[in-house]
Amino acid sequence: MIVTYPFSAVVGLHDLKLALVLNAVSPRVGGVLVRGEKGTAKSTIVRALSAQLPAVDVVPGCRFACDPAAPAPDCPDGPHDAGAEGVSRAAALVELPVGASEDRLVGSLDVERALTEGVKAFEPGLLAAAHRGVLYVDEVNLLHDHLVDLLLDAAALGTCYVERESVSVRHAARFLLVGTMNPEEGELRPQLLDRFGLTVEVKASRDPAERAEVVRRRLAFDADAKGFAARWADEEALLARRIADARARVAGVRLPDARLRQIATVCAAFEVDGLRADLVTANAAIAHAAWQGRDSVTTEDVRAAARLSLPHRRRRDPFDAPGLDEEPLEEMLERTSGDDDPSDDDPSDDDPDGGPSDGGPSDGGPDRPFGADDGGPSAGGEAGQSGAAGQSGAAEGAAGGDRGDSPAAGGRPADPADGSADAGDGDGALRVAAVARPYRVPLLEVPGVGEGAAGRRSRSRTSQGRATGARRPSGQVRDLHVAATMRAAAPYQRERGRSGPGLVLRGDDLREVVREGREGNLVLFVVDASGSMAARKRMTAVKTAVLSLLLDAYQRRDKVGLVTFRGAGAEVALPPTSSVEVGAARLRTLATGGRTPLAAGLARAAEVLRVERLRDPARRPLLVLVTDGRATAGGDVERAAALLDGTAAVVVDCESGPVRLGLAVRLAARLRARLVPLDSLTDLGSVVHDHRTHGHRTHDHRTQNLTRPQSRRKAG
Repeated sequence: MIVTYPFSAVVGLHDLKLALVLNAVSPRVGGVLVRGEKGTAKSTIVRALSAQLPAVDVVPGCRFACDPAAPAPDCPDGPHDAGAEGVSRAAALVELPVGASEDRLVGSLDVERALTEGVKAFEPGLLAAAHRGVLYVDEVNLLHDHLVDLLLDAAALGTCYVERESVSVRHAARFLLVGTMNPEEGELRPQLLDRFGLTVEVKASRDPAERAEVVRRRLAFDADAKGFAARWADEEALLARRIADARARVAGVRLPDARLRQIATVCAAFEVDGLRADLVTANAAIAHAAWQGRDSVTTEDVRAAARLSLPHRRRRDPFDAPGLDEEPLEEMLERTSGDDDPSDDDPSDDDPDGGPSDGGPSDGGPDRPFGADDGGPSAGGEAGQSGAAGQSGAAEGAAGGDRGDSPAAGGRPADPADGSADAGDGDGALRVAAVARPYRVPLLEVPGVGEGAAGRRSRSRTSQGRATGARRPSGQVRDLHVAATMRAAAPYQRERGRSGPGLVLRGDDLREVVREGREGNLVLFVVDASGSMAARKRMTAVKTAVLSLLLDAYQRRDKVGLVTFRGAGAEVALPPTSSVEVGAARLRTLATGGRTPLAAGLARAAEVLRVERLRDPARRPLLVLVTDGRATAGGDVERAAALLDGTAAVVVDCESGPVRLGLAVRLAARLRARLVPLDSLTDLGSVVHDHRTHGHRTHDHRTQNLTRPQSRRKAG
């Protein structure tokens, strides 16, 4: 038997514990999204939650966990007799792997029985297994889009609809959705983000005493898991009873009109989209009141609920980090709290009976919903556990010191040589240009058809999309092409001795559907940050254009990378990642100045792409080179460009002014790249690229002007 780490023994993470418990008390809260850096015990505490959930009664033999008191009338294993005796079992904790297929999630037809026995046998999926339990998605931000769509439908309707291979099935699918993610690996789609009722940001504690307690408990658990769990058994049982009591109490908790108006005022003041925030905050406040043993919601309950339900709903664009300024929250709560609530003045959110209090480090905070967090037996804990986000901010500031990463420094110390070595570029010192609001850009795609990760940029053979043909499966059949399978088997029925109405099938008759959809690509931005860009005041326009392309990459589910070149060489400002937030942050602090080592930038880009092909060979790259084409330092541009032969590329020409040298035009021709003038980035329909001849035909007078100075110079 696998022993899970006790929920009560986790050090810190008070906000996360509270969010999980509120969902255990009232599933109407809508789930929890846990955001945090790696190694912060996100998965450990979620798995520990399942042991604290009350057991559920199910109909014997029902694969869909129907409640015997009120069985689903359309259950595929039904009909069931209402009021029949049920069996009790622990609430299910079902984990959805990031690489799961659609039929694994929703269920599918048993292909073998359907084709050989002629029966429609349905095999339930993970949504059926998670009914009345917990559906846990680790790295939820990496989940494929088609699985996200299925989760959205099930979470919204509480029902799973399956339409596959002539089988139509629907069953109840109500579950507590818990997801964990590392923001560095990419953000979550806004539609799914909003489906999570609460969100918690966690980071590792910087308190040495707390970190030592984490390691101490973890070592003890690894040495003797059963003994460690036994020492925390009383606290676990007490917590489970309290959750059960709160569940029984939650239906009777009253939400006064004054508190409801307070919730509506807070949500409106923070300008959240829609009304789901109001509903979630109200349900979370009711659950919090039940958890604290109250029969009426108070301002303290509203405060606790708002801190967890609003941060992820305040984002205005994908580059906004989730967060909630608690000072205006307190002001609004103070202004809207009424005299009819005698409990509003109670500043305490302590838990007097939440666990042991004998020893363990103190968290130093007044808001401690779990008294057992830092007490109990002195034992080992989960490596990497942390306190709630923000608890160690002061310690980080003290330890971090001056790291030289202010915007004025561009994230790195200034290099005097870069600022003064190139008089021709005319920029004496490094500077950071501002960034304007991003705008919508047209689609830039890689030519041909790929087989990369599902996304929304280039054409690809994917598991989702329109059917374009059939093929022999390379492994297990995931998407059966019934007609092609029948056509493959039909010519051999006589020699196989067919005598009945059904087809005689063999394994090599099976065919699966070939579908064409869209894939995500690796979009590598190579940005000229030299003095020639800064001197002509173009860097604001360049940064805004790249930021707009980053936003487009986020929406199309791409990986992104950023290479910059200036001064004496090039650097990888952002290794390929799914987190466009990090890319936007690096771009905003990008400093400019110095010479223009174009060849170094191209060579560094080629190296990044070479390494990334080894890591992710199926993901096709798209190079976006942002430059005016000048090269005033370092290396042979022709030799560096040869390293990028065969790479799909776009050259954003930043040259401006009435007289232009046309250097970017020649560079685009050498790279066989699409040429896009910076000032026409919002109107790419006028620029036509012929991939067959690798030539450029322009129908825009601004683009045509680029070639005239070059022609005059050659003629002269």
